[in-house]
Amino acid sequence: MKVLIVDDEAIARQILREHLEEMPGITIAGEAADGRSAIDAVARLQPDVVLLDLQMPEIGGFAVARALAAQPAPVIIYCTAFQEHALEGFETGAADYLLKPVRRERLAVALEKAARLLAGAPARKVSGRAGDETYLLDPDEIIAFQADGELVYILTAARRYYAEDSLRALEERMASSRFQRVHRKTLINTSHVRKVAPLSSKRMLLTMSNGMEVVVSKRLAGRFAI
Repeated sequence: MKVLIVDDEAIARQILREHLEEMPGITIAGEAADGRSAIDAVARLQPDVVLLDLQMPEIGGFAVARALAAQPAPVIIYCTAFQEHALEGFETGAADYLLKPVRRERLAVALEKAARLLAGAPARKVSGRAGDETYLLDPDEIIAFQADGELVYILTAARRYYAEDSLRALEERMASSRFQRVHRKTLINTSHVRKVAPLSSKRMLLTMSNGMEVVVSKRLAGRFAI
């Protein structure tokens, strides 16, 4: 997998480069220090993935992503110091949104997501029970999974279902999509996040498409990286 690093700060590019050099199967396609150079580099180098900073002179990361959308685009992973733009980042179709300083372990998870997207892995249906009937649910319609004791609920805009798997098993199964753990009892579909509000102690309050509010725990906030 070829990765292009885009950041106007030399130290940030160095950190990402050192992380990538330790990862098997990763080739560093090149580096760019500004948005205009990034657009040119993508056309010239044809990377699979772009690690893209947001705040850059003249052309910022979101503008770069919009420019790339007009062509067969690489997978975008944002790497930034600003958590408040996370919602917009996911709305642009990014595979992930990482906060600086980017940890190697967190970058590896993001690249695994990118690899699955590049492979075009189809989303599998999720079984949910309501009464005596079993429904096959499209992952895109699922807003969240929530555990309540031994039970795990599947929440959609239409109704609530009982899941047949544990929350941990569901987290592992949905790892190739946009589902992320935000609390020990909650796994959300980031495509359904509509509002992000900061709370005290490095926590965040998410408002989902159905109006449900979810608190991202302090322990998982860094891993969730928005």
